[in-house]
Amino acid sequence: MNAPHPAAPAGVLIVGGGLVGASLAIALDAAGLRATLVDAAAPSRDAAASYDERNLALARASVNGLTSLGVWPHAASSATAIRRIHVNRAGEFGSARLDAARQGVDALGWTLPARELGAALARRLDGCTRLTRHAPATLVALDPIEGGWRALVRDGQGTRTVDAALLVGADGTESFVRERLGVAVQRHDYGQSLFVCTITPARDHAGQAFERFSDEGPVALLPLTQGRCGLVLTVPAGQADAVAALDDEAYAALAQRRLGWKLGRLARPGRRQFYPIRRVAATRLTGPRAVLVGNAAQTVHPIGAQGFNLGLRDALTLAELLQNAADPSAPALLDAYAARRLPDREGTMTMSHGLVQLACLPQPLLAPLRSLALLAFDRVPPLQQTLARRGMGFRGEPPRAVLEPLP
Repeated sequence: MNAPHPAAPAGVLIVGGGLVGASLAIALDAAGLRATLVDAAAPSRDAAASYDERNLALARASVNGLTSLGVWPHAASSATAIRRIHVNRAGEFGSARLDAARQGVDALGWTLPARELGAALARRLDGCTRLTRHAPATLVALDPIEGGWRALVRDGQGTRTVDAALLVGADGTESFVRERLGVAVQRHDYGQSLFVCTITPARDHAGQAFERFSDEGPVALLPLTQGRCGLVLTVPAGQADAVAALDDEAYAALAQRRLGWKLGRLARPGRRQFYPIRRVAATRLTGPRAVLVGNAAQTVHPIGAQGFNLGLRDALTLAELLQNAADPSAPALLDAYAARRLPDREGTMTMSHGLVQLACLPQPLLAPLRSLALLAFDRVPPLQQTLARRGMGFRGEPPRAVLEPLP
């Protein structure tokens, strides 16, 4: 009598339980698909207020997507609507303004502490019925098998094997999954360091965000609840240690010099965190029965705050394509995913890279061209509408979960 053949692997294995990996897990569960999530961090629903946490600028499309996943109701009370955006360059006459009312919407996007979004995702994950979670867990080994992949996972209950038809790498910029797949990356070091903290302006921000460019790099101010703002400050990498050593008063003075006085005096900076800014882009998004999403696929310059927004669209597009798929790892499906993400991915990466290169280059001859470009953006309605919609996350062929009728 012949021994029965082992069952073919089924379901999806997601490696990485950060913001994008958790969003994908929720989307797959909502689509009726079985998945396993391996997360190095312990589950946490603690979103106690913190004055020094990182803040996210969520595009309008992202909030639509999070609403469709049932995540946004857990986070909305901590979010602040971005109703206007002001962009300029230090010492140059041009500026551009985006206004939600001119675009016929109530907000261009929302700002939210990353910790609050993480807690909202954790609460929504608790309601997933088709999801298996290993957290905190270590991925010990990852090997291809017939029809899929086999992972060796170690958590508090011991070591176990997990078989899946499709492997998803959502494990960040230095992705183990990407390395295991043999996917090469293109790297670019901007020679900059990014500081993030929270700060309090003297005047009410009234839902307005500011972004300003200079030879030293971009700086942004994002509206938050309770009159606070999220400060995002870029400095040349060689100055990072000196800036980190500044006391609160000196750091606030630096931010004031870089941003100006549009909201009056800036005070009470929270604890600062900083890290080097690098662009890391995978040369392909898929491998045999595998796909990359989020920062594992592309880590972009934080200018324009596109990182998580782009990664969420990765996750929602993949979940949409998998929903009615007979084989979640079929080559045709993975090719369709890569093709579908290409315009959004390339457009966003080109925009962020090109903008920082052009807007921060210390070349006086570029000043009139930069100012004229900002004025054109500000005063040519069709151009503004096109760029505003892209900024709101409606680029290429967006996933259905983020769409809405726009004027």
